Amino acid sequence: MDKDLLSIQEARDLATTARDAQRIWLHATQEEVDRVCSAMADAAFQAAGRLGQMASEETGYGVAAHKKLKNEFASRNVWESIKDIKTVGVISRDPQRKIYEIAWPMGVVVGLTPSTNPTSTVMAKALIAIKARNAIVFCPHPSAAKCSLETTRIMADAAERAGAPKGLISCFENVSLEGTQELMRHKYTALILATGGSAMVRAAHSTGKPAYGVGPGNVPVYVDRSADIEKAARYIVGSKAFDCSTICASEQSVVADKPIADRLASLMQAQGAYFVSEAQADALRRTLFFENGAINSATVGKTPQVLAALAGIDVPSSARILVARLNKVGKDEPLSREKLTTVLGWYEADGWEAGCDRSIELIQFGGRGHSQIIYATDEKVIMAFGLEKPVFRILVNTVGTLGAVGFTTGVMPSMTLGAGGVGGSITGDNVTVYHLFNVKRLAFEITPPPEAALAPAGEVTKADLTAQEIEAVVRGVVEEILRLQ
Repeated sequence: MDKDLLSIQEARDLATTARDAQRIWLHATQEEVDRVCSAMADAAFQAAGRLGQMASEETGYGVAAHKKLKNEFASRNVWESIKDIKTVGVISRDPQRKIYEIAWPMGVVVGLTPSTNPTSTVMAKALIAIKARNAIVFCPHPSAAKCSLETTRIMADAAERAGAPKGLISCFENVSLEGTQELMRHKYTALILATGGSAMVRAAHSTGKPAYGVGPGNVPVYVDRSADIEKAARYIVGSKAFDCSTICASEQSVVADKPIADRLASLMQAQGAYFVSEAQADALRRTLFFENGAINSATVGKTPQVLAALAGIDVPSSARILVARLNKVGKDEPLSREKLTTVLGWYEADGWEAGCDRSIELIQFGGRGHSQIIYATDEKVIMAFGLEKPVFRILVNTVGTLGAVGFTTGVMPSMTLGAGGVGGSITGDNVTVYHLFNVKRLAFEITPPPEAALAPAGEVTKADLTAQEIEAVVRGVVEEILRLQ
């Protein structure tokens, strides 16, 4: 049988098995749910190093040690953030309003995962899905199929040993576009949780199914004259170099306030930033991007030395990141795009207002709704950035890579970062367990209906009604006429 037909059949089988398992899991108690999820998190955490190595070797992206850290975060930190959240039965009660809120799972969730963060994304999505009493079927990126499948197997085995039904967590083995489309459109699929490139997110939204689609970011980092410049330099270089910039919230361009720009550049150089010449920048432009603006996948998640070899340029062995001085944003400047590798743009702006404008330019060019970083101590400047930027994570005096996912900040730990309506997402939140169950409301009467609403038609006269009741009746008639039209 052809691979695409095998994949389509596998999609149908996985969806059916997941539906059957979820029907059983629907009746799990909170204690059972938490026991299973805890076992999953422990198993994933113990395998973090091995899975990080697998992901790095299979994809050729990033740094194995950094992927281990991401796996530990996606298992331990994500679980710690959701373990005390109620997801079974009555989850809250309002005595005054006489309302009970009851959690209800989505059903079968399809998890699309990227090649840049394959194992950590599987871990985080599996935990939030099972905690909410869903089943989940993973569709991995083809270039990360083996490590994604192994991560799924580890978590599924741990879940089943702890009492979960078989088939509650599964992953494609015969990965294909046709199989993925079949699964996303399958009648048993209730929700799609898509993390990856723009094409993947568009495909998820085009199925007609509810979808949380989160895609690219083009994250600017503004460094104000009031900032701790030494800290900013150390954090920016370290964050951009972390896992060779494969997290979508990694820094893409520095916008340096003019009075401190030279000092910031010098301090960044001391941390391993190599500022390329214009000729070298041209070579990087041609190497990183195709003419249509798409990134060359061969350059994703690579060290400066590998990029230099691909571009035919020389860079020091000590370089941790490459920095290109730029003066414009848009299609005519490829390096102003998102760069999922160790290349950083550099702009200078005189004053925070100009820095704000440049940041918005960068956000509008491929990063709407995602993230912005600011280094400053001036509260007025910080608040202005928070109020004015069309993004849903404004990170203050911290690293972009680990700040946006909730490692170094108080935002909800997640590997799936919503970009809100402006970025084509249904939410601007860090997607977590709250997004994977619905809430039923058991509502008791607190206000009796007006007598006019209960009286037989024709028995109520105008004189019997109060002015408020007359207004309500008229409004109801008008609304009914408009509805029928």
